[in-house]
Amino acid sequence: MPAAPRRIDVHQHLVPPFYRDLLTKAGIAEAGGRALPDWSPEAALELMDLLGTATAIVSVSTPGTGFLADPAEAADLARRLNDHGASLTADHPGRFGHFATLPMPDVDACVAEARRALDELGADGVTLLANNQGTYLGADGQDALWRTLDDRGAVVFVHPADLRAPAVDGIPPFAADFLLDTTRAAYLLVRNGVVRRHPNIRFILSHAGGFVPYASHRMAVSMAADTGRSPLDILDDLRGFYFDTALSSSPAALPTLLAFARPGHVLFGSDWPFAPTVAGQYFANGLDSGVDPATLTAVNHANAEALFPRLATAPATTPAGPAPVRLRQAAQRAGARLVFKLVQPGTR
Repeated sequence: MPAAPRRIDVHQHLVPPFYRDLLTKAGIAEAGGRALPDWSPEAALELMDLLGTATAIVSVSTPGTGFLADPAEAADLARRLNDHGASLTADHPGRFGHFATLPMPDVDACVAEARRALDELGADGVTLLANNQGTYLGADGQDALWRTLDDRGAVVFVHPADLRAPAVDGIPPFAADFLLDTTRAAYLLVRNGVVRRHPNIRFILSHAGGFVPYASHRMAVSMAADTGRSPLDILDDLRGFYFDTALSSSPAALPTLLAFARPGHVLFGSDWPFAPTVAGQYFANGLDSGVDPATLTAVNHANAEALFPRLATAPATTPAGPAPVRLRQAAQRAGARLVFKLVQPGTR
């Protein structure tokens, strides 16, 4: 039986019961057009063992705290979520890390919570939604937050949110709108000089950066015309982002991402549980079969270990479960590999 790949998953979500209850009370039953999934630490660990994931850095997906109109309530919820993430990490040493939730768009509250989460709770970074009630990352008025994060050399996980426009019938937001949302945030972070002024912040863009790798040169030409900057400098800033492979390690998308991103800047992501287990297996197989061994090792864990040095000292293998469980998981993996091969263009 082949050794587990020891993946480090930087794009995995948690939905604590108290958070689900608050969303339900607010009439929110979905995120990005997908029903709120069931979540538990045990289910997360089962998925991780199936995919060969040693450690998952979990985060809260959209809507974060943005559904609360009262800034004080949003700040309190962020604290509760971050305390929960810290407890999860402590209860499962080596298996979990967490990105702290910040109560955007209240910048002052975000600064206070970022300091607490990074300095006291040991968070691995922070999560920021691409837009918060229609205000995008990179807009005016956010400098205090960027300074706080830059001072700490923080990792910022950028996750899309719903666009501030009605969804189109037949197109669930997660399928297309989310990619645009991330791209908009990346554009403004570069166009407005945030990444240049705060070089110690490491930004991770979800889902291979949305449209960023594919449209990077088009965006660079547009920004150059708008700002007078060199297109080469703009492309250098765009390549400076980190990118995760969640729902993106396909034969169509993965080569573009690897051709565009700087070496060391592509990280494994699953998007579980919003992306169901079958989707996680499908795209993990796309990665496993689509790159050379050195690149696979880098994306699976080496790049993340460089970004999060504490993970470089994690156990070298995922825990071995009981023999019946391992046999069942091996059969699931074999079946998923076969399905992946059968659905590729040109195979029928």
